[in-house]
Amino acid sequence: MNMLSLEQELKNNAYPGRGIVIGKTEDGTKAVTAYFIMGRSSNSRNRVFVEEGQGIRTEAFDPSKLEDPSLIIYAPVRVLGNKTIVTNGDQTDTIYEGMDKQLTFEQSLRSREFEPDGPNYTPRISGVMHIEDGTYNYAMSILKSNNGDPSSCNRYTFAYENPKAGEGHFIHTYMHDGNPLPSFEGEPKLVAIPNDMEEFANMLWESLNEENKVSLFVRFIDIATGEYETKIINKNK
Repeated sequence: MNMLSLEQELKNNAYPGRGIVIGKTEDGTKAVTAYFIMGRSSNSRNRVFVEEGQGIRTEAFDPSKLEDPSLIIYAPVRVLGNKTIVTNGDQTDTIYEGMDKQLTFEQSLRSREFEPDGPNYTPRISGVMHIEDGTYNYAMSILKSNNGDPSSCNRYTFAYENPKAGEGHFIHTYMHDGNPLPSFEGEPKLVAIPNDMEEFANMLWESLNEENKVSLFVRFIDIATGEYETKIINKNK
């Protein structure tokens, strides 16, 4: 698989929707994740990321303008012991609860499908990072309709054991802007992961479409110690 420029992937796509990046820094010492949200409607754009415990959640920036909270207010990031869960919806809780009961990542998602927002049927994208005794692996998942047919749910899980330093994978909800929005296709994209969190976060934020971007979360976790650094950027301030 060819390594793609994450910067160019974002700059050349006005609406990838929501996106998850997971990987390992070039020096091999940090596990990395990023999650961003975008919005076309005023309801989707009326959001910020706020820290909650070891994770984050979305909140309405202006509560008086909140319309339907069902698909936009959720906890994208939660931490369960040595596992960090990142998703684009309330399936974060489903994975957390399932893995807490010793289910696998894939088994935990069996009870969920794509979002009920026809005609888009937005895919549910999810990731889990596992750090233990100085080792690190991660997995990503997408649950999507069968080419826009909501009677079938297609389930794909991609697992990355002992990931290579400097490499990561990027998955997002939509191929590009459209009506209806076309779901992501294929494997998560191979992208480069640098050592510097500020540099990485700024590159992501500046590459996202100015009109549609809403919020960005980036976390670097020390594989040896489990300690982490987090950066959140909200368009609404």
